[in-house]
This record gives sequence, C-alpha cells and structure tokens, in this order.
Amino acid sequence: MQKPDSLSETFAALADPTRRAILTQLRLGEATVTQLAQPFDLSLPAVSRHLKVLEKAGLITRGRDAQWRPCRLAADPMREAAEWMEPYRRFWNDRFDRLDVRLRATLDDPEHTEP
Repeated sequence: MQKPDSLSETFAALADPTRRAILTQLRLGEATVTQLAQPFDLSLPAVSRHLKVLEKAGLITRGRDAQWRPCRLAADPMREAAEWMEPYRRFWNDRFDRLDVRLRATLDDPEHTEP
C-alpha cells in the first residue's frame, strides 16, 4: 500500500470541520485536550482521535508539561498547501479582473455588446 504524500495528509486532515475548528483555536496559543474539547459536543477520546489525525499530518505538535500534553499549531504543512493552491488563486484573480473590465465597459457604454 502506498503511503499518502504530505500534501494529501494535510488536505485529508483539513477536510473535517472539527479539525479545522481545533486549528483555529490553536492559532490563539497552545491548549490541552480538555480545553480544545470545550466548544464541541464530543467526548475527550473523540477529540483525541481528531488530534491524532492533525498530529500525523504535522499540523500540530504535543509537548509535555507535568501530566499535561499541550497541543501547539505547526503551520508549515499549510504553507505547502497554500503554495499548491497559489496558481488557482491567480487563475480566479485573472477571471475576476477580466469580469471587472467587462462590467466597467458595460457601465461606460450601456449599448456596448460583446460576443
């Protein structure tokens, strides 16, 4: 069986809304599993399973502080995902720029028609 590449693991981890919400929480700073579980109607084991997926994808790291294992955001895999999506962002920006030009031409000359 072929091991998924890191970009595939990142997108698979980001595909779940609970995991994205956890990452949003971790943008504010490190947190324990209990703290991360508070906004959700999920058991601690269920939240831990989400954290394992995020950790496997390299999106979080876990430290050790006495009996606590605080989680921290590790955003480097998202940089790779953003770099992969960059050509598509430019594609859509080009389309919107052309739409803007066409709309401005129509506003300047309401009789203007293009094929």
